[in-house]
Amino acid sequence: MSRRAELVESSSRNGNSGGHSLVEDHGVQGSICGYCKSTTRPSIVHGFLAYSLRIDDYQDLLDRGWRRSGKFLYKPEMERTCCPSYTIRLKVDAFVPTKEQKRVQRRIQRYLDGTYDGSRTVGNIQKEYNINSIRSSSSMENMFATIEVPETSASRKASCNTGNSKTVEVDGTAKIISSKIDDAVKVCVEIGKSPADINFPRAAVKKVTADMKKKLKGVCRDLEYTSSISFQIAAIVKRKLVIENTKSACDILLEVEGHKETSLDVSPIVIAEKLASKLEMYEGLFGLHVKACNGHLNFMSLNGPENSVQNFHGEAFPVKECDILSTRKTGGDCKRDKAFDNNTKCQHHEKHKLEIRMKRSVFDREEFALYKKYQVRVHNDKPEEVYKSSYIRFLVESPLIFVPPGNDNLTPPIGFGSFHQQYLIDGKLVAVGVVDILPGCLSSKYMFWDPDLAFLSLGKYSALEEIKWVQEAQKHCPTLQYYYLGYYIHSCPKMRYKAAYHPSELLCPVRYQWIPFQVAKPVLDKTAYACLSDFCGDAKPLLNPADEMHDSTGLDDQEMENDLEFRDGDFVEFKSSGSSDDSMDVEYGTETPAGDFDTDDINEVIIQFNNLRFRYKDLKAFRFMDSLAGDLRKYVKIVGPELSERIAYHLG
Repeated sequence: MSRRAELVESSSRNGNSGGHSLVEDHGVQGSICGYCKSTTRPSIVHGFLAYSLRIDDYQDLLDRGWRRSGKFLYKPEMERTCCPSYTIRLKVDAFVPTKEQKRVQRRIQRYLDGTYDGSRTVGNIQKEYNINSIRSSSSMENMFATIEVPETSASRKASCNTGNSKTVEVDGTAKIISSKIDDAVKVCVEIGKSPADINFPRAAVKKVTADMKKKLKGVCRDLEYTSSISFQIAAIVKRKLVIENTKSACDILLEVEGHKETSLDVSPIVIAEKLASKLEMYEGLFGLHVKACNGHLNFMSLNGPENSVQNFHGEAFPVKECDILSTRKTGGDCKRDKAFDNNTKCQHHEKHKLEIRMKRSVFDREEFALYKKYQVRVHNDKPEEVYKSSYIRFLVESPLIFVPPGNDNLTPPIGFGSFHQQYLIDGKLVAVGVVDILPGCLSSKYMFWDPDLAFLSLGKYSALEEIKWVQEAQKHCPTLQYYYLGYYIHSCPKMRYKAAYHPSELLCPVRYQWIPFQVAKPVLDKTAYACLSDFCGDAKPLLNPADEMHDSTGLDDQEMENDLEFRDGDFVEFKSSGSSDDSMDVEYGTETPAGDFDTDDINEVIIQFNNLRFRYKDLKAFRFMDSLAGDLRKYVKIVGPELSERIAYHLG
């Protein structure tokens, strides 16, 4: 028994008999592209309005380059549209997460454990600095701008002034720490013009060996690495301040942190504090805890006791378990030191509970409120322009016929159909993923999340969870093997993240074969549209891919009837006929006379008229069918012969 026959039988047993796919052809349509915003070349798609759609039929449509937005099905005219869109998918069994994806998972776990609240992410640091408000100041950030980092002797040697200077080869961990210190320096600067370029050395990081610990009395046994880069930065900045008679960089740092006290000098202690606070986000990367001690950056083992902290010069200071630093007062401003002590404590926050649940696609007021907040805050929509009706039409309504779960190892525990995957933290809805679950894949449609939790990268996390869901669902439904990420546009930087979920495949728009991304990428680097299967295996190259594409899909031209508005990936708004600011004229070819078509390939097409279904061969004797033959021929080409015999063509 075929897979489709098994699904049909399963659906009937579960009380869902009688479901058939029915679509209405809306032809070729064009609009201003939501990606490139081109006013000269429109985005062109072929569109259907789906009244009902079996899950196996939609799976086959996906594998021919179709997508859906609400009940509207669309497929780009690849050879003519401004931004060719390739369907991209991932086989979940072969998925290998990247370092960045693993970092996202660790960040979420740290947040749930109460050890991270997002206050140290790069994005929040940039917001915290409020670059626009200090652009006119001669701050340390301005002086750090346009940094050139030359190769110096300090970066080739890992040495520290301990009275017995010695060259030590930098190991792998030291190189990573050095790189992250350099990154932390760059985080502390404004990207823009500075009075003059400042050349800062790369951070030298030294491994603290057991012999060194023995020689230096009082050094904590958990101290692994140390760096004195803060002293070098302070000296360079101080010289710059003297030359240009500008405001103390230390004062600027204190002002940014909200402290009123100022300093008359550039302090290595202050710089070390700032760098240490930025380096906290990388602790999980190199497995060490960073502590700033009298201007030195010390990196302690996370596994050792932390009842005391010593700097590299052997000065010990008792601290609480969660303190990062309690500096010894050395004649400086005690108020300033206390402020930084309080500001750099390792805060433990309350733990959080994450709940992920999959529910049928129905309207939910809490979901809509989150969606509206997301559109306003992330996409800058006006609140009054975020309509409930639009949300329901495109993210809630679905033509997919639900198939309930069964005990036959053919369906996942929640069945097949359209779903919303909800993410709740402490009972509060924070993200929603709109997905379709089909016989062969989970198709990701749209994602919206709480802007207040942007530091958690919930969009990336949800993709990882959707991949995980497919992996788990395979135990109940072995045919579920793929994760579809929608369309991939190689020329659109915002789409590049999809290829990071590898090993991924792109759908050839001509032969409908799946091509490994690493094979397709060099081709797409040279041209936006190509027959990708030409470059894989023993496929016979096409002389003109556009010609075969046109011939194999029947993308003949006709007058545009409606507009499409593309929004955030695969979110497409289908508008009724009429004028629109976004509408664009599309040139169309002349209609081919119906008499020039061979009707043999459309004889088995199903036609629905007045709630009755017929095969074309049973109706072609009627005169009114002569004018329909041309449209049916296009229909067969765009969906393929097999689907044209399963999906009914609606005559209004």
